[in-house]
Amino acid sequence: MSKYGFTKIERDIKKAIPNPNSPTPQLITDLPSTPLSQFTLNYVKEKLPIKVLNHSIRVYLYSIAVIKDQFPEWELDSEIIFITSLLHDIGTTDDNMIATKMSFEFFGGIISRDLILEQTKNQDYADAVSEAIIRHQDLGESGYITTLGLILQISTILDNVGLNIELIHKDTLDVINKKYNREGWLNCFAGAIDNENKLKPWGHTSSLGVPDFKNDVLNNKVKYEKL
Repeated sequence: MSKYGFTKIERDIKKAIPNPNSPTPQLITDLPSTPLSQFTLNYVKEKLPIKVLNHSIRVYLYSIAVIKDQFPEWELDSEIIFITSLLHDIGTTDDNMIATKMSFEFFGGIISRDLILEQTKNQDYADAVSEAIIRHQDLGESGYITTLGLILQISTILDNVGLNIELIHKDTLDVINKKYNREGWLNCFAGAIDNENKLKPWGHTSSLGVPDFKNDVLNNKVKYEKL
């Protein structure tokens, strides 16, 4: 099951990576070109604003870099990392936000599971994507998560808040952020947090702290952008 991430790993990043390796420069920004990758990329291009799309691609590229340096033994397939990264914020679109009272990650996980199951007829694949998306803001120090879920957490919180910076080389960050422009991303994401908390004050985003999480986002020191 390791191809899809169904391997138990500590949810606490410090426990999962107790002694981080020194990161190496990784300057390749190629994206997967499999049929499912291209289908999903075309799908999200129609649904996501460019700022969210670029964030999603950065998350994929961070994930690949961190795995190479910190988890070289992992057998996670790059295609499933790419697809999960592309779809992880699908629940934040205007249409999806008003379509349900569910937290955006949960609804996004359901949408993504249905989409991948329809395309692949592979329940393990669809479940893996859905599980990781549902739990990508499920940060904490207890319990376990899938390897796909952990790498999605590491990379999203890196891009949004600037944590886990010690796991990736500065040159890698530089090339990714320059190719997939993040100008305006922090304000965009802060707005999404406000929108979720306004429409769904019971939602899972509130567990990250109101207004602490939004302030953490706006104070991200790995910016490559002007606020």
